[in-house]
Amino acid sequence: MNDERRAIPYSIKIFLPDGDPDGLRLIEKSNWTGIGIVFSRSGYKEALKREEFQRTGVYVLVGSSEGSSLPTIYIGEGDPVRPRLDSHYAKKDFWNWGVFFVTSNQSLNKAHVKYLESRLIQRAKDVKQCNLDNANDSSKPNLSEADMADMESFIQDMLKVFPLVGLSIFEKPEQVVEERELLYIKAKGIIAKGYETSSGFVVLKGSESVINEVPSIHDYLTSLRSDLIKKGVLQAKDGHYVFTENYLFSSPSTAAGVVESRNSNGRICWKDSTGKTLKAIQIARTKEEV
Repeated sequence: MNDERRAIPYSIKIFLPDGDPDGLRLIEKSNWTGIGIVFSRSGYKEALKREEFQRTGVYVLVGSSEGSSLPTIYIGEGDPVRPRLDSHYAKKDFWNWGVFFVTSNQSLNKAHVKYLESRLIQRAKDVKQCNLDNANDSSKPNLSEADMADMESFIQDMLKVFPLVGLSIFEKPEQVVEERELLYIKAKGIIAKGYETSSGFVVLKGSESVINEVPSIHDYLTSLRSDLIKKGVLQAKDGHYVFTENYLFSSPSTAAGVVESRNSNGRICWKDSTGKTLKAIQIARTKEEV
């Protein structure tokens, strides 16, 4: 599990003030002063009745990318957040929903949210799971050692909330697994290795990918491979692509499809060192638990 998401139990409270699961949502975490507010673009004007929009916070706007399989996002901050969000509602067309974070005790100030904005932008760039709409980097403000520690703690709690609202663009594949837990694909002269996680499937740095795609490959895989090439995750070398870093995919099949350059059933294609498929491993694991 990622360092940012240690296996410590915690509870999340999600409040639906409109009674609509697809509408406005207020998210609170145990032992945290932060509040996450999730809103849709279509319901933005109605959501503005909430006083949380008048607080200082950091926000993420989410939308689709034309010609890309990855989402487009914009990360910003506001003191308060409403004027900035009003501007983006009028001038930015790509986004269809967003989430912002404030605190229940209004303890965040301008320097705090500038720091949070800068850290999130850098993390999104490092993880490479999205297309950033931000034109420029956000410079970190000078914070005291104590304030910086508080903001780093705040970020860790935010990272635990993002996946729960369907935003996994900040997830880093940093888990270390033992050799016996690794799975492999060996096909068309390439070798790839990785492992399954609760978040998806991680293909490890140094793994190889077939360059030429079959005609029947799904458009999504073609688009995703193109995204990874543009971001430098896949680089051509000696007649194939090589992964320059560990990369988290949404599923074993997506990972296998990128590796093999074709539509693939990842639960059959990924095998352990003895040749047992991921599907067989999962079935055996289930039987052991019964």
